[in-house]
Order: sequence, then C-alpha cells, then structure tokens
Amino acid sequence: MNAKATGPFQLPALAWNESALDPVISARTMGLHYGKHHKTYVDKLNELVAGTRYADMPLEQVVQQSASDAENRKVFNNAGQHWNHSFFWNCLKPGGGGQPAGDLARRIDSDLGGIDAFRTQFEKTAVETFGSGWAWLALKDGKLQVLSTSNAGTPIAMGATPLLTIDVWEHAYYVDYENRRPEFVKAVIAKLLNWDFAQQQLEKGASGQRKAA
Repeated sequence: MNAKATGPFQLPALAWNESALDPVISARTMGLHYGKHHKTYVDKLNELVAGTRYADMPLEQVVQQSASDAENRKVFNNAGQHWNHSFFWNCLKPGGGGQPAGDLARRIDSDLGGIDAFRTQFEKTAVETFGSGWAWLALKDGKLQVLSTSNAGTPIAMGATPLLTIDVWEHAYYVDYENRRPEFVKAVIAKLLNWDFAQQQLEKGASGQRKAA
C-alpha cells in the first residue's frame, strides 16, 4: 500500500486489511491513522536520524536512549510514536475482545482484581488521559499495572514491558466518533483487544525479568 520509506525504519505491514476492524474502527480512519499519521512519524524519524548514531540502532533502542537525550527530543517523539503505533496494531484483531486465558488471566486476577476490575481501570485511564496519549497494560516491577503516557511516552522508556495499549490521540477516533472518546475506548476493549498478543508479551517480559534477576 505505501511506498518503502527512505532510511533504516519502515512502516510495518498490518496483520489484517484496513477494513477488517469495521465497525469499531473504519477503513477511512485506518487509512488516515496508519497510512498518513504513522507513516509521517516513520518518514520524519528517518530524516532526523540520518548521519547520527541512532541510524544504526534498532527502533526500541532508539526510543530508550533518546528518551533522556534532551538535544534529540524530536528523535524521541517520532521514534516513540513509531514504536507505539507499531505495537498498537498488534494489540488489535478482528473478532477480538473477550476474555484472557492462562497465566495472563491469573495475573490479572492477582494483580488487578480480576478482568472486570481491569476493564474498568483500563477504560477510565484511557478516557481520562489528558490531551493526546496512550493507556497501557504493562508488566513493571514484577506486577501488572495500568499506566497512562502523554504524547510519545511509552513504557519501554520506563523499564516496563507493555502488554496492550489503546491510542487516545484524537486522530485515532475522531473521524468515527468525533469527541466521544469513551465510546471508542469501550468498543476497542470489548471487540478488538488481542489477548493472544498480550499473553506473548507477558511471557517475553517475565523471561526478561528472570534473566535480569
């Protein structure tokens, strides 16, 4: 669909076509969100890192190292948004939602008070994130936590492993929902969350913490 980016970073292929998330997220929104907004972050990041040390780093390392680099805040903003969006697409799937299973379900019970309590907290966090940002389910300090970040902020810059996210920048929902962010958030949680991906992320995070211990 999109031309190959010029530089080390590329727009990732989607696992589903742009109309697959209808009616929760329309093909028009996906065309703008993925094909325009996300692509712009990728293109700008490639422009900013050209000739710098960041050009040879994996994206996650760029995010982590630029987070504390005041002179390259634009690199962090675009790298963070590229990473967050790439992660967000994996958090969604047609026919998603429903219930987590296995270890993830057990951890949600023990750390967050059960799936209903998690949904309530996740929805509240997403809706109440001020301005532009993200709501996250993440593994941090050995526990599942619900977090909010502003703008390009991301748990990977905090030493946490994200499991799921919802993008609550206006460009994620305004075409379909106008200013009704709560309606968008509720629909994504109920109908699109990819619990299989979240389980994979939990296993990855738990393994990484065991190695670090």
